[in-house]
Amino acid sequence: MKSIFFFAMALASGLAVAKPVVDSVNYRDGETKLQGYFVYDDAMKGRRPGVVIVHDWAGVKEYEVNRAKQLAALGYTAFVADIYGADVRPKNPKENAANAGKYKGDRPLFQSRLKAAYDQLIARKETDKSRVGAMGYCFGGTGVLELARTGVPLKGVVSFHGGLDIADLGKAKCAFLILHGDVDPFVPKKDIDNLMAMLDQRKLWHKLVRYPGAVHAFTVPTAGNDPSKGAAYHEEADKKSFEEMRGFFKQVFGR
Repeated sequence: MKSIFFFAMALASGLAVAKPVVDSVNYRDGETKLQGYFVYDDAMKGRRPGVVIVHDWAGVKEYEVNRAKQLAALGYTAFVADIYGADVRPKNPKENAANAGKYKGDRPLFQSRLKAAYDQLIARKETDKSRVGAMGYCFGGTGVLELARTGVPLKGVVSFHGGLDIADLGKAKCAFLILHGDVDPFVPKKDIDNLMAMLDQRKLWHKLVRYPGAVHAFTVPTAGNDPSKGAAYHEEADKKSFEEMRGFFKQVFGR
């Protein structure tokens, strides 16, 4: 994926094009070695809100780092989580599915990896640990829901075309923004309805935004342009969902 796409998207969104610092971070969850990225604008002074970014089923790659750069340009810190492990970078859809399935089938392990990333974010001196959120894509969309379920003190989470199959809300007490392709064939309606019902019952702030004509992976340019395959890029949905996320974090983090 070419960085020029994100440069152009930043301009189109009216963002200042910053020169963020990208620190590769080696960390652990138990005995497992992980490699994430902490991204921030070093021209800013003082602590600022932070966001955990959770990758899709393909693992950590340039896409998530570039999204972190966008957040740095908005005045946030960002930590790109590594769920799979430093030595695990899937090479094809079969490997993607196998790795994602491991964690979707073991939610406590998934949560442990997510909390390890959260801990890295709040440990940084640039991050205001009283104002932290999370966002994720596809598999990572499921991930931010799982992170919320752990009860760590988040202000809000954003799921982009994420899987919404969680058993319950656990200890969640944050706001939820669900950004969903209206014709996504991979996210069952029952999962959406169940999540909305649980959020209503718990009286947690939430918003579901549906993008007409968008399928799965609508924010990912490398997903292609054939929606009949179930996953495809949708430029309008990508831009509009970014603005939804931007407004949401501005709201939950406050001044």
